[in-house]
Amino acid sequence: MSTLMRSPKERGSWYWDLDEFDAPGLETALLLGARVTEVLTRHELLTPIQLQYVWNVTGMGTTGITTTLDLAKTSLGDQNLPERVRGSRPCSHPSAHISFVEVLGTGTWINEGGEARTEYRLVDLSLCTAPTGLSAELSVHHDVWGQYDFSGRPHPTVRANNAPRLTAALNDLSDLLGMPPEPGEPTYFGAATVDGLAEPDADEHGLGPDVTNWFH
Repeated sequence: MSTLMRSPKERGSWYWDLDEFDAPGLETALLLGARVTEVLTRHELLTPIQLQYVWNVTGMGTTGITTTLDLAKTSLGDQNLPERVRGSRPCSHPSAHISFVEVLGTGTWINEGGEARTEYRLVDLSLCTAPTGLSAELSVHHDVWGQYDFSGRPHPTVRANNAPRLTAALNDLSDLLGMPPEPGEPTYFGAATVDGLAEPDADEHGLGPDVTNWFH
């Protein structure tokens, strides 16, 4: 069971526009995902469990149908995976296509006492499968990466136990992809920098912003 609050919007996100990295398409996006998740798994941030994707129809938009594909017996690098994804197209929409694939899985965070905990969707990875161009986006929704928790209380030990792995993974991904990421747009819950999260200024009491009112 999860022990972490998850913000409804990103705490931080990072985007790579990979037009020059490889050709667009489902096959290349999944192979890219395999290489990216190797880095994230090495840092214990994302071990893939499922793929999730929404089906769309040109001229109509979303069908409202989301498919979740189990990765227990396969991997993102499996040459048969693209056909399995296409084979899950809803029969009521034979022309439906997908534009993005989300890679869902578990990651490890370390609490203030130094205990490692497993969290579903600690880090999210999205891959563009559309012919418009290859891209990848990483996002986080928890407060373990920053100096303050969601209520604004400092938790420097939690940050020290977790943020360095996120920074190391972002740097490794920049090396892998040949470019640094573009930080995503700030949200009420935080803002990204190229290699981590920006820290908000503390108030006169040494507290950060309390954003818990957005969880109700």
